[in-house]
Amino acid sequence: MKKSAYPVVIIGAGTAGVTVAAQLKRKDRNLEVAIIDPSDTHYYQPAWTLVAAGTFNYANTARPMSSVIPKGVDWIKEKVADIQPDQNQVILENGDKITYEYLVAAPGIKIDPTLIPGLAETMDKNGVCSIYTNPKKVWEYLQAFKGGNALFTQPATPIKCGGAPQKIMYLSDDYFRKTGVRDKTNIIFATPGTIIFGTPEFAKTLMEVVDRKHIQLRFFHQLIRVDGPNKKAYYKITANADNPAKLYHNEFDFGQKLISETEVEIPFDLMHLAPPQSAPDFFRKTKLANQAGWANVDIHTLQHKEYANVFALGDVADLPTAKTGAAVRKQAPVVVENIMRLRASQKQMSDAYTGYSSCPLVTGYGKMLLAEFGYDNKRMSDPMISRFVDTTKEQYSMWILKKYGLPFMYWNLMLKGLA
Repeated sequence: MKKSAYPVVIIGAGTAGVTVAAQLKRKDRNLEVAIIDPSDTHYYQPAWTLVAAGTFNYANTARPMSSVIPKGVDWIKEKVADIQPDQNQVILENGDKITYEYLVAAPGIKIDPTLIPGLAETMDKNGVCSIYTNPKKVWEYLQAFKGGNALFTQPATPIKCGGAPQKIMYLSDDYFRKTGVRDKTNIIFATPGTIIFGTPEFAKTLMEVVDRKHIQLRFFHQLIRVDGPNKKAYYKITANADNPAKLYHNEFDFGQKLISETEVEIPFDLMHLAPPQSAPDFFRKTKLANQAGWANVDIHTLQHKEYANVFALGDVADLPTAKTGAAVRKQAPVVVENIMRLRASQKQMSDAYTGYSSCPLVTGYGKMLLAEFGYDNKRMSDPMISRFVDTTKEQYSMWILKKYGLPFMYWNLMLKGLA
C-alpha cells in the first residue's frame, strides 16, 4: 500500500518527472520518492515526426509506464485534482491527500484544439492532422495526397518542440517528390511569428532550405478558425498587413482570399497543425501557476518564486526557452541539486540552468541540423560535436543521431538518471 506522505513527490511521469526521480535515487537510494501519474504508457514523442513520415515504427515509441518508473520509486497511479502548497499537499481525484516535504511539478502540457473554433470537430478528418496527437494519421494522409495545397501552421500559444511543425513540412516535401506529386503541390507555412527560427545561425540555413524547396512563408498569420468540411482555414494578420516584404517569403498565388485587410482565407487539401497548447487544467487553478497558467519559477534555479520547497521543470515551467526533452536533460540536474541542498539545510541554490534547449531540425530524409540554444536565443552548440560537425548545416550524421542515437540515449540513459 502506498503511503500518504513522502519527502519528495513528483507530479507527472513524463520525461521530466521520470528523469528527476531517477537522478534523485542515484543521489540517495534511501530517499523516499513518489511519482503521481495515471497513464499506462510512456511515449518517446520526439520520434513522432519520423513516424508521420513513414520512417519510424510507432510501436517503438511506446513502453509500459511500469517499465520506466525508477526502481524504488512509488508510483501513485491517479490523477491530480489540486495542489495546496500552503499545506504541502497534493489532492488526488479519488480524494486522497499526499503530503510532501518537496514537490516537483512536471505534469506536462495540455493539447487543446478547442481554442481554435472548428478545429476539434475536424481533427483527423477532412485532411486535417497533427503529429502532436496522431502521427499515424499524418502518415496515412501523406500517402493518400495527390497534390493541391499542403498547409502547415504554427499556433500563437507556447508549444512543446516549437520546431516540429517545420520538420514534418520538410519531410512532406521530400515525400511528395518521391511520389511524384510535388510539382502539383503548393506548400505553405503560416506562423504568427516574425521569423523562421529564433537563433540566427540556424535560421540562415532554414531559409536556404525553404528557398530550395520553394515553400511560401506567411508571417504574422494567427489561425483563428478552421472550416474542415469546406477545407478552409482563416488567419488574422496581426501586423504588417500593408507590408508584403515583411509578411511573405516566396510569395505566389494558391487560391488564398483576403476577407478583410487583416483576415485571409486559405484553402487546403492537407492541413497539418500544431494545436494550441496550455498548462494542464488542474495546474492552472493552483497557487503555483502564474497569470498565464504556467509554473511561476525562477528561470535559473527552477525554484518556485513563492514556495521555496516547490520546483517545476519541463513543459509546465514558465521559461523563455523551447519546451523540449533536451531542455529537461539540463533542467533535471539543477532541480535535483537544489532539492539535495535544501535537505542539507543549505540556502544557496544552484542557478546553473541557462535556458539550454535543443531542436533536431530534420530538413528531409537523411538531413538534419542540430539547433542548440539558450536564453535570448544564444547559440549553445555542444563543443565536442561541433569539433567534428557543423551543426548549423544539414548533416546525414545528425539524421543518424536523431533516428538512432537520441532514442537509445532517452530509454537507456536519460530515463535512468545517467544523462
